[in-house]
Amino acid sequence: MAHKKLFLPEKICPVCQRPFRWRKKWQHCWDAVKYCSERCRRQSPSAKEKNHG
Repeated sequence: MAHKKLFLPEKICPVCQRPFRWRKKWQHCWDAVKYCSERCRRQSPSAKEKNHG
């Protein structure tokens, strides 16, 4: 029997501006999650400064 996901917390990714929802792998660090994916995390302005500075 499948579980119904009635409400999962949601955030907006600052890079792609798309909404993304809570995932079980983020259960212990949801407050620290900022990006929807590893790709967006790498494209973030702070990541670019670290690589070129």
